[in-house]
Amino acid sequence: MLTIKHRTFQMMIIAVFLALTASVHAKSDNFSPSEADFKQWLGDFKQQALNRGISQSTLDSAFKNIKLNQKVLQSDKKQPEFTKTFFEYFDRAVSDTRINNGLKNYSKHQELLDEVTKKYSVPGRYLVAFWGMETNYGSYTGNIPIIESLATLAYDPRRSEFFTKQLISALTILDKGHVSLKQMKGSWAGAMGQCQFMPTNYIQYAVDGDGDGKINLWDSLPDVFHSAGNFLQQLGWQKEENWGREVKLPKGFDYALADNKTNRALAEWKKMGITLADGRVLPQEDMQAKLLLASDYRGPAFLVYENFRVIKRWNNADKYAIAVGHLADRIVKRPPLSKQRPKDDKGMSRAQIEEIQTLLNSFGYDTGTPDGIAGSKTRNALREFQNKHKLPADGFASLKMLEFLKKTAANN
Repeated sequence: MLTIKHRTFQMMIIAVFLALTASVHAKSDNFSPSEADFKQWLGDFKQQALNRGISQSTLDSAFKNIKLNQKVLQSDKKQPEFTKTFFEYFDRAVSDTRINNGLKNYSKHQELLDEVTKKYSVPGRYLVAFWGMETNYGSYTGNIPIIESLATLAYDPRRSEFFTKQLISALTILDKGHVSLKQMKGSWAGAMGQCQFMPTNYIQYAVDGDGDGKINLWDSLPDVFHSAGNFLQQLGWQKEENWGREVKLPKGFDYALADNKTNRALAEWKKMGITLADGRVLPQEDMQAKLLLASDYRGPAFLVYENFRVIKRWNNADKYAIAVGHLADRIVKRPPLSKQRPKDDKGMSRAQIEEIQTLLNSFGYDTGTPDGIAGSKTRNALREFQNKHKLPADGFASLKMLEFLKKTAANN
């Protein structure tokens, strides 16, 4: 099961908010959570919620027997020390089981999906793919009480403003009677229902698809699919456009262009010798696309379109967006990827990436202060090093490159 933290568009919002509140982080260095302090904070919050229009009865029931959730605090502060490769992520996200279950669900709910597509212009295969990625087709929506998790996170000063808004929205959902308190469970960070909406997005984008006067993203598939369709439409989904396509790059291609930033017409990419993965020529079109390498030069390459950007607004990760797009393709029986996982493909720890950065710095290729995150500066430095040593200059940090850097250092 893929963790909610890394799969939701809402988590992108959290990341942006975190970047904008560095001073708050500094002030919270000495934060020592306690049950007594939490209860005092809760009293102040309840008054704020009353002033925002939440009923006393909802507050009484929502906060009855609530406690500070230490596990939620631990999950929030836990930093990933290991980075999965594209193939490690992809093989689990788009497994044969998930594809087969997607095919079955796409067929089973075809009539409802067609209805949603007609209204929001989002093809049903994408709705099923998001559903599969977010909660494995509704089989797991999380088991942590939402009010408790959000109250815990709102109490923590690190991101109190963001999670206070989420908590107010969750209480509003209860106040409107959309779901029961007992049913309102989800991820540790507050994502809810079969499409894993954060409460503010629930309020803004969720739709009553079955017409019963309530919006229930746990039990009502019409509500789930209509809400997902409305969300994607509002994010800018382009009608009758694909998400992207796997392509084949010619020998000697300049991998610096595969930066998911350089936007060119398909006709221009075609002139560079890029073909479809099966060797067929690209269409001679003005449609704009960006080139993306999912892994190092041995992995798949993709030309991606505007809808790829929209998918990333749900979850701002290339791996996630590729997985959603490809799962949607497989649900309508399009072919698998042409590239297979290399035998030496293995994820890296942050310490190993720091080692790559340190070695590159020692050779005169500036990566900045080593931080274990292979950003654009690290990729550019690595690409320069690869060019000098006549290696495929994909700028991709890998265990293979780490070993090459170590051997180079030993021989110097």
